[in-house]
Amino acid sequence: MGRVKKKFDAGAATQYITRKRACKKLQLSLADFRRLCILKGVYPHAPANKKKVNKGSTANRTFYFMKDIQFLSHEPVINKFREYKIYVKRLKKSDNRKDRIRSSHIRSNKPSYKVDHIVRERYPSFVDALRDLDDALCMCFLFASFPRSGRVHVETIQLCRRLTVEFMQFVISAKCLKKVFVSIKGFYFQAVIMSQPITWVVPHNFPHNHPTDVDFRVMSTFTEFYISMLGFVLYRLYHSMNMHYPPQPTATNAKVEMLGEGKFCHEKEKNSEIISSLNTSLATFEPDEPEEDDVELDGEGLKQDETRRDLKDLFEGCRFFLSREVPKEPLVFVIRSCGGEASWDETQGLGATYNSNDETITHQIIDRPGEKTFISRYYLQPQWVFDSMNAGIKLPLKGYLPGDSLPPHLSPFVDESNGAYVPPERHRVIALQRGDDPGLNMDDDVSDDASDDVTDDDDEVTNDDVTDDANLDGSNTKANVKITSGKLDVDRKENVDQIQSEEKRLAVMMIPKKQKRLYEKIKYGQRRKVREAEALADKRKLIDAEAKKNERKQKRRQKS
Repeated sequence: MGRVKKKFDAGAATQYITRKRACKKLQLSLADFRRLCILKGVYPHAPANKKKVNKGSTANRTFYFMKDIQFLSHEPVINKFREYKIYVKRLKKSDNRKDRIRSSHIRSNKPSYKVDHIVRERYPSFVDALRDLDDALCMCFLFASFPRSGRVHVETIQLCRRLTVEFMQFVISAKCLKKVFVSIKGFYFQAVIMSQPITWVVPHNFPHNHPTDVDFRVMSTFTEFYISMLGFVLYRLYHSMNMHYPPQPTATNAKVEMLGEGKFCHEKEKNSEIISSLNTSLATFEPDEPEEDDVELDGEGLKQDETRRDLKDLFEGCRFFLSREVPKEPLVFVIRSCGGEASWDETQGLGATYNSNDETITHQIIDRPGEKTFISRYYLQPQWVFDSMNAGIKLPLKGYLPGDSLPPHLSPFVDESNGAYVPPERHRVIALQRGDDPGLNMDDDVSDDASDDVTDDDDEVTNDDVTDDANLDGSNTKANVKITSGKLDVDRKENVDQIQSEEKRLAVMMIPKKQKRLYEKIKYGQRRKVREAEALADKRKLIDAEAKKNERKQKRRQKS
């Protein structure tokens, strides 16, 4: 008789481990275990059969792969966690004894660790790090906007601010910004770096308090890893463009330094303040040997590079002045990424290169009426900069002047293919991109059609119409019978569309049953998308018709 196998000693029960057993195996507390899993990129998994994995129990437990826990057991950061616990115990003991000399000595030997080897472990190639850069940027930009408080270390906030500014400086120098969208959550940006689209969000600069239902320890652990990762990525990106890292302002910015001399910051902090203004060019160096890049642009990357060339010269020759009420940092970021120049009032901080009285200013961005106006420049609202960048052309100024009712700010991240709804404002932008003149507002044409459909007056039936209908029954007329010679049928080979449709129908018939259900779901989704687009188009027609109707009533009241 062979050896009897015990239950739950093989199969799926040995491939998973509960979180409690994993903490006991690694000899870590729950907080340290969570921190280690975040740094190493290990996440819980839901087994297919929880009862079998849970050894017959139906209790709700969190499971991890056994191989992941064995992988964590060899991590040297675990020893640093234990050294930190010993450090805390020794410090508490010396503080209770009021031994200040020993306490200062213990504080000076505080254990620390680095996650450089973990970054190299998780991202063996540079492209892998670029693909995962979205979350890192979003988290760092969020922490950079935090006020000083006891929940987050001040050093972390300052480091996130420095790294985010350095990343924006690289995007400005590389001219790789592609899209921007302003929403209620913040400013959404997308840049294309080495053919990889990178999207991140920058929160609005509003004062806020930390919510009580958010665990900032978990967020700080993620930020701790993202800071190291972003630092490595920036070092590589800066050196790929032959720029110094950390970035250094060029010697040609003497005017910038002179404007803010002795007003805003110490001498040691002047360079960092100038760089954080995003309004200065960075110093470069001559490489000793040309570096071979391990990333090659594919066809899609080449197309994106052509788009970037167009955006790079979008605001070339334009000099903008930003009033104090508009968001300075996003506007400077977009303007300089598209080849323009920007400045602001000297009292708003370092980085201003010219004042508001400069006669060479071509555009002034304002959000409220100003006191002094110049004939030599255009006064526009901030949305014109963002919409022009998304369209890839300088949009007409009508509708963006001070006091105008702004057009809808359309998102460039919406997919307009496969029968999706395209608003009339987007059609107008497409016509401008083609170089066509859209003429009058396309909304007027749509509204006229809709007003013809939505009318309160009923059509009157005339006697002529009744007479014509009566003549159609053939009672008062004679049927004209005519015999014509027959024609040969059209050759089937000449009807290409019919052949393609039949081939497609036969191919659909040959799809297996399992894949056919998936195909039907895809077609159903496409039909639903078309129905939604049609419903939105009808809704827009009704809204435009109602708006035009109210406008006509208002004009009549004014005349009367």
